[in-house]
Amino acid sequence: MSSIEMFSLVAGVVGGLAMFLYGMNVMSGGLTKMAGGKLESVLASVTKHPFIAYLFGVGVTALVQSSSASTVMVVGLVNSGIMTLKQAVSVILGANLGTTFTAWLLSLNAISSDNFIINLLKPASFTPFLALAGIGLYMFSKDEKKKNIGTILLGFSVLMFGMTSMSSAVSPLKEVDSFKAFLTTFSNPIVGFLVGIAFTMIIQSSAGTIGVLQALSLSVKVRYSMAIPVVIGAEVGTCITAILSSLGANKNGKRTALMHLYFNVIKAVSFMTIFYTLNAIFSFEFMNDKIGMVGIAGIHTLVNLIATPLMLPFAEVLVKLALKTIPIDDKEKKEQEEQEGIRTLDPRFLSNPPFALEQARLAAITMANMSKESLDKAIALITEYDEAAAGEVDYLERKIDQYEDQLGTYLMKINAHHLSVTDSHTLSLLLHCITDYERISDHALNIMQKAKGMSENQRTFSPKAQSEMDIFASAVKEIMDLAIKAFENQDVTLAKTIEPLEETIDGINMEVKRRHIRRLRKGKCTIEQGFDLSDIGTDYERIADHCSNIAVGIIEVNDDMYEAHEYIETLKAEKSENFEQAVDYYERKYKLPAVKF
Repeated sequence: MSSIEMFSLVAGVVGGLAMFLYGMNVMSGGLTKMAGGKLESVLASVTKHPFIAYLFGVGVTALVQSSSASTVMVVGLVNSGIMTLKQAVSVILGANLGTTFTAWLLSLNAISSDNFIINLLKPASFTPFLALAGIGLYMFSKDEKKKNIGTILLGFSVLMFGMTSMSSAVSPLKEVDSFKAFLTTFSNPIVGFLVGIAFTMIIQSSAGTIGVLQALSLSVKVRYSMAIPVVIGAEVGTCITAILSSLGANKNGKRTALMHLYFNVIKAVSFMTIFYTLNAIFSFEFMNDKIGMVGIAGIHTLVNLIATPLMLPFAEVLVKLALKTIPIDDKEKKEQEEQEGIRTLDPRFLSNPPFALEQARLAAITMANMSKESLDKAIALITEYDEAAAGEVDYLERKIDQYEDQLGTYLMKINAHHLSVTDSHTLSLLLHCITDYERISDHALNIMQKAKGMSENQRTFSPKAQSEMDIFASAVKEIMDLAIKAFENQDVTLAKTIEPLEETIDGINMEVKRRHIRRLRKGKCTIEQGFDLSDIGTDYERIADHCSNIAVGIIEVNDDMYEAHEYIETLKAEKSENFEQAVDYYERKYKLPAVKF
């Protein structure tokens, strides 16, 4: 073979492999976007049941066409504290079986028949049409889901074209004696095993290694004795992706990657030992037979179909091995306590923006509930001050500050990725609302400090003033509840009920202050009590304002715009019948008791 022919062959193989891997990556990305983070959310919830988690691991990996992607996802879930090591094992075992689906998909290239209908099943027959449909959907459709379908079709077409290119490129090698001799070295189990590991580590895809082997089998005589050790080696080599992903993870993330490695090493060593011992005794005749694409896929599936269910009952062995390798120390326990609540914002999730956004949304909901808890505790301190409860309000305020900082940074990182229209709306809403929740916690801290000052100086409100402030606080608590529920469910209808209550609270604030001035003139209360009442009332009114901002965000972001002041001004200027009825309802509900001065 001349140097020009050799260069052409190498270029063809490298180019085909590049298209194959790129197509797989594009298809996997399209499938992941199509799922919109839902698969991972369900994955995080089903892991309490090992067998269901195992089946889900199979399904998710078969769907996203990558055990590496699934395992990296699991590393992120464990690193963030969403999933425990014990829960992760079952998913990892399932992922190893699910990844074999790719080889069966590629086996369609082996179809050969004179029958027109059967021949249509061969990718070479239908991928050009899939590619045409894919590019049409991707370029001309405005719907995000259709664009994702187009991406999937394009990825699959490029993947199959890469497979065909590799097969065509290596076809001349079937006449080259030196290459035949080189392939024969793969028959040595150790050599074939190491080649499978090395090649998979380089391209970071066991499906890629098996795909290259399948492409080779279409053009060159590949024997079972050559294919088996390479396939088993690829199973170990694919662990490199999870290991690299875990380098920046916490210890639990690293342990998850180790469990993946340990399982594949145990599986590979056990299979190689048992199989080749039996081969030495019985001398399997099929070892010298030519293996096809289906045979390679069959080996890949058979090994995992036997090993993964057998390992499932002993999954804790992998956990113990990982914990033995990386023991838990006091420092790690302390770090986990300090990071509790924000570990869900794992950087690894950024490769899947919809899921990363869902984790940010859940963290924002936690932040919202903390701000509500802070407010409730602060209000209770006005009538019954307790130092421990005041400390909790202070702690929550600092924790919420941390949430705002971490969430804001994480959301900006998500925003750097391409998002669907719906996800863009959600991200905009989160960015707007986390500031409001942080400010609400600041006002709760103000109320706590005011209650502390009142307690230290033994000041209390008069019975009438306290009765009015209790009604005021009830209205504020309700508007807070409405804002959180509307935010959590992105409920536009519920959000529209908040502004009438905010207007009612403004009225209560003015009336409470007016009544205080009249009591002050009659000498029924002191100036100091007036300052306390005014400051707390201002905090209540500002909290209602922030709840209004959240509601406007839900409404306006849903309509793809965000002009809070303009919306409120328009709403109040129009004074619709429904709005007026809602205001009237809240005014009657929170009507201050009649007083005689």
